[in-house]
Amino acid sequence: MKYNYISIEGNIGAGKTSLASRIAEQFNAKLILEQFEDNSFLPKFYKDPDRYAFPLELSFLAERFHQLKKQLTTQDLFKSFTISDYFINKSLIFAQKTLQNDEFGLYKNLFHIINLALPKPDLLVFLYLDIYKLKQNILKRGRSYEKDIESSYLEKIQEGYLNFIKQQSGMRILIIDTNNLDFVNCEDDYESIINEINKEYDIGVHRISFG
Repeated sequence: MKYNYISIEGNIGAGKTSLASRIAEQFNAKLILEQFEDNSFLPKFYKDPDRYAFPLELSFLAERFHQLKKQLTTQDLFKSFTISDYFINKSLIFAQKTLQNDEFGLYKNLFHIINLALPKPDLLVFLYLDIYKLKQNILKRGRSYEKDIESSYLEKIQEGYLNFIKQQSGMRILIIDTNNLDFVNCEDDYESIINEINKEYDIGVHRISFG
């Protein structure tokens, strides 16, 4: 790989963890996976988002910061590079869509203080997938607390990611449209993504689609 630190991003159900894990295994990379399943606020949030949005977003921010701070400042001499299945800015993207204005103002101030202490990835890869396919993937993996996620919520998160990407000027961002790919079960599709990720990109947003 041509980059020292790659982040894989995308909406819920886009395949971030599957792709990051497979790349890490193939290329002997240090793998950072988001530890969200242990968050006790998550099932509560999906049932009562107005009540639990603020504690959920704060707990995610704290967990992500501590994990990235520890993992990105500790070198592993036996790994060729680092890859994660999330980027810390997802905290801001989700919070903006779930919090009230006054809550988000407080949250944003805290986020920007924390974010100064973390390095940015050399390449941010965003996996784009249509909402109905996200829903199919979510149902297929069978997490009980995700079964009630509404399409409108996924649409808001998708919009948040795309707006974030539009506003970036100092990052390498690769948007890969995966609607016509099955990189989990099809080796050729997986290799197509690897070939794109392994190119040398200039700073800016680059869009790739297949089929």
